[in-house]
Parts: sequence; structure tokens; C-alpha cells
Amino acid sequence: MNTAKEILFNLIEGISENEISEVIDFIGYLKLKREKELFTDLQKSSESSLNFWNNDIDDEVWNNV
Repeated sequence: MNTAKEILFNLIEGISENEISEVIDFIGYLKLKREKELFTDLQKSSESSLNFWNNDIDDEVWNNV
């Protein structure tokens, strides 16, 4: 049974040199999209934790440090 990477490799072998640059661009797009999604998830996690620390009691304690 072929793995997905083997199938992809076989498909790439069957295209012209001119089309390979399009494949490279598309793979770059997919990687960038994944990185952006990871960054967005990290940003959302960070924002949700800010609410925990943003309160009057902690602010008053840290003002005196």
C-alpha cells in the first residue's frame, strides 16, 4: 500500500518542470497557512490568560512591589 507521501511523490514525478514551481508554491502556502493557524491559536490562548491576571486585587499588590 502506498503512503500519502509516496503517492504525492509519484504525482510530482509525472508533471513537467514548469509545473513543479506551482507545486512548490502551493506547499509553501500550506505551510504558511498552518503556521498562521498555530500563531492564531497561541494568540487566543495568551489573550484568555490575560483575563486571569487583569484584576484590581493583583494590580494593587503589584503596585507596591
